[in-house]
Amino acid sequence: MPDDQQLLTWVPRLRRYARALAGNREDADDLVQDTLERAWAKSGLWRGVADMRAWLFGIMHNLHVDGVRRPKPHTVYLDEEVPEIAVAPTQDERLAVVDLQTALDLLPIEQKEILLLVALEDMAYADVARTLGIPIGTVMSRLSRGRERLRALMEGRADPVRLKVVK
Repeated sequence: MPDDQQLLTWVPRLRRYARALAGNREDADDLVQDTLERAWAKSGLWRGVADMRAWLFGIMHNLHVDGVRRPKPHTVYLDEEVPEIAVAPTQDERLAVVDLQTALDLLPIEQKEILLLVALEDMAYADVARTLGIPIGTVMSRLSRGRERLRALMEGRADPVRLKVVK
């Protein structure tokens, strides 16, 4: 039976996935906190959980989808100056990461989640399907479309190349 220590071993991976989903540290931290809170509240179900990682990622997925559906209030800070960056970053790697994050943020959430689970978390297609509650064929088609869309965005093309329908 999983215990609270086993739950805590997944925190770094949850943080990494949340950061990629949310796009910023504050929202990612909130998402991880909410995920752990929900998992802890359902600790009675841990005995029946065969794959704790998939279960936790499923909880995070559901919380993220719920959060995307709800509009967020925007905070306006009055009388505070926003500090300017004196020197823009010049490292190619840093710019490539920023470009990748921007391109990921432009993907539909259904494609982004699957890309992150497969590429970042190294989850098998069957595990992704089980985590998100969708058929494995849907995982594969969304992954294919997401990869092509991401490739197009990174190359500066507005629309991805249309995939040929094979009968």
